[in-house]
Parts: sequence; structure tokens; C-alpha cells
Amino acid sequence: MTTISAGPDSTSDSPGVRHVKRPTPLRESVYEALTEMIIDGTLERGRHLVEVELAGMLGVSRQPVREALQRLNNEGWVDLRPGFGAMVHVPAEDEVDQLLAARAALESESARLAARNPDKDAVAKLKDLCKIGASLQESGDIDGAVRTNGELHGLITQMSGNRFLVDFAGQVDRRVRWYYTPVAPVRGAASWREHNRLVKAISDGDEDKAAQIMREHTEHTRKAYHDLQAGTTPEPAPIVEKKITRRRRSAE
Repeated sequence: MTTISAGPDSTSDSPGVRHVKRPTPLRESVYEALTEMIIDGTLERGRHLVEVELAGMLGVSRQPVREALQRLNNEGWVDLRPGFGAMVHVPAEDEVDQLLAARAALESESARLAARNPDKDAVAKLKDLCKIGASLQESGDIDGAVRTNGELHGLITQMSGNRFLVDFAGQVDRRVRWYYTPVAPVRGAASWREHNRLVKAISDGDEDKAAQIMREHTEHTRKAYHDLQAGTTPEPAPIVEKKITRRRRSAE
């Protein structure tokens, strides 16, 4: 069995030793850059991707671009068409529904668990993120608002204390950001009002309400996305307070 060692006492003459190179491979850096360019819309949906053009944009050779495009194709970000080349993937309607259904399941459970034993410092951070996000939204900094939105949702998942939820949510985070970015301007202040209600439910320790608000929040985003694709103006999400029987914590 091969032993991997990068310790200070290891030498290249030691039998069976392989040293790990720390710098990120160029193909990984190119992959990350292209993924973010797709998410933020620099490379818009349906765009024909030309290797030499992308290589020039990134200041690299064509080979790592070609490798990155193949990986992006495997992950559904890019479509490779024989005889034509690569194009940024254009999502089908049911893709958004499937992704947001998975997100609703993961994040509603995360919100419920976060409300079970709300950490005061984490709740304070959530409140700060709400203020920052709303301010960025109001100032027209949509990219900043989207990043802050991701931070808030990520922190709630971390607060769940369930590492599997963290892993699963991390797998869908980038795709959610891709779908959410064009919706962010029209969701606007309504989204951050929902965040404030969600944070309050978590702070209050109201598990059921926190889970419900998160499910409704995701549904409003799904509807807004479809409205936008259909060319209609998304209606503001109604603020509905439903009476929920609060889950009592067991006595210590």
C-alpha cells in the first residue's frame, strides 16, 4: 500500500513515499472560474463556448479549458454537442422544480433543527446578514445580495448540527445560486422580510414555524422563477401568519 506523507522528516529516498503537491491544479482553477462565470451570468445560458476565447479570457492554454468543459458537461452546467461544440446549459422547467423541492426538504429540516437549540452568536450573525442583504438589495448590488443570501442559508444549515445535511445542502448550493440570481431583483425586499421572519422563528426556538417559513420561502422563489421565465411580473409573496402549535422542548 502506498503511504502518502508530506511531513518534514520525509525524504524522496524513503521507500513507498509519495509527496502531495499543495498548489491547486490549473484545470481545477479553470473549472472553478468557469463555474462562477456561469452562475453570475458572465457566461449566459445558451451561449456558445469557444475554447480559444475562454482561454484568452482566463489567460491560460486551451487544454485546461477543454478539461474543465468536459467536467462541466458531466455536471450539467454545459452541453457538448457533436459537430457544434459547447453551450451553457439552458435548464428545463422541471429541473428547477426538482432542485427546489430537494432544497425545501433539506433546508426546512435544517431550519427546524437550528431552532431546536438556537445558538445566540449564530442568531446574531443571521440578523446581521439580514440587515446586510436587505441593504445590498436596496442599493442595487444584486451579486452582493445573492452572496449574502447564500451565507445566510449556509449558516442555518450549519446551525442544524447535522453534517449530512451540510454535505447535501452544499451539493445543491451552487445550482440554487444559478437559478436564484436572475430572480433576486424581482424577489427583492420580500425575500429579506421572509428571512427576518425565519430568523425570528429560529431565535424563538419555534421548530415547526421555522420549517414552515423555509418551505414557503423556497416555494416563493420557485414561483418567481417560473413567472420570470414566462415573461410575467412575479407577484409579491403574501405575508401569511398561520397559527402553529409550537413544539415544546422536553424538560431537562
